[in-house]
Amino acid sequence: MKLLIVDDSALMRRQLGALFEADGGFQLAYARNGREAVAANLAFQPDVVTLDINMPDMDGLTALSQMMVERPVPVIMLSSLTEKGALATFEALNLGAVDYVAKPGGTITVGLEAIQAQLLEKVRGAARARVGRVSGRADRAAALPARAARPERTVHAAPPAPAPRAAASGAAGKGIVVIGVSTGGPRTLERILPALPADFPWPVVVAQHMPASFTLPFATRMDGLCSLRVVEAARPMPLEAGTVYICKGGADVLVAARGGQPALVAKPETAGYLWHPSVELLGRSALEHYAPRDIVAVMLTGMGHDGADAFAEIARRGGRTIAESEESAVVFGMPAELIRRGGAQQVLPAGQVAARLVDWVGGGKH
Repeated sequence: MKLLIVDDSALMRRQLGALFEADGGFQLAYARNGREAVAANLAFQPDVVTLDINMPDMDGLTALSQMMVERPVPVIMLSSLTEKGALATFEALNLGAVDYVAKPGGTITVGLEAIQAQLLEKVRGAARARVGRVSGRADRAAALPARAARPERTVHAAPPAPAPRAAASGAAGKGIVVIGVSTGGPRTLERILPALPADFPWPVVVAQHMPASFTLPFATRMDGLCSLRVVEAARPMPLEAGTVYICKGGADVLVAARGGQPALVAKPETAGYLWHPSVELLGRSALEHYAPRDIVAVMLTGMGHDGADAFAEIARRGGRTIAESEESAVVFGMPAELIRRGGAQQVLPAGQVAARLVDWVGGGKH
């Protein structure tokens, strides 16, 4: 595999190079800034690029946007674990990056040791990812549905319960939509969640594999795009219509009963599960508190098989399930696993998921 490593730090380039050389199977090239990266993408023709965000001369976001126009290539961003780093990462994913690896604190050597296995896995997975030229920000914004007017408000990790809304159907508050997603998820969710109407009658719970410091900025970003309220589920909170809950990163979020009503609770990561927030645990907890016919489970892009068993069980018991199709998935791993288990009742491209949810659950009637 041909890998281009882009970082302005000579020490970081050496350490990254040593990591991939020790693993074997990589032909390496290096760039010190975004301008060199754009040129190397054309000259070296890498299969994957690891790209730092903060660099002199030309930053990573500018370089990424040019690469996606001139020669689209799977890109893994190297991002800091700060809120600023998270926001820059989401912009990179919107520009076409496949995934990111969050840099831990400490020295470069110690930090890379902590993320070595994750970085290798994501680079190898990125080589199989679907990439293409990404339209400009204005084009993407124009493609989103008109957002319903809402009162201005401040978004918090766990805001007060929203005021009750008029339901679009008799099913208001009766069921739940659970979504599992990983690699390529933020951009895919930006195609689906903003397309749900403000009167969508069931709560939507999203388990997106993401670090703890990223989920609140992501929820805030999505809240600015969606007609539904979008919040981070970081503490016990009731499940209510008109709300999308982004499961807290660095934790597992489960459906539970509080005061006789379904709610979400966040707990420390559960041993024995590879990915967090765990889609598998979320799906199984939904089955404990909702009748299967009142559950819709959606499996979107991502590596691995998290949630495939739980979602297949939902389908077997009479719930409804959707797997994202290969034609739109950045990485087809998670949806493919659900399909392989016979648990996908519908296989749809991402652009058709919201319409199917409205068709099944209701909403959009004014």
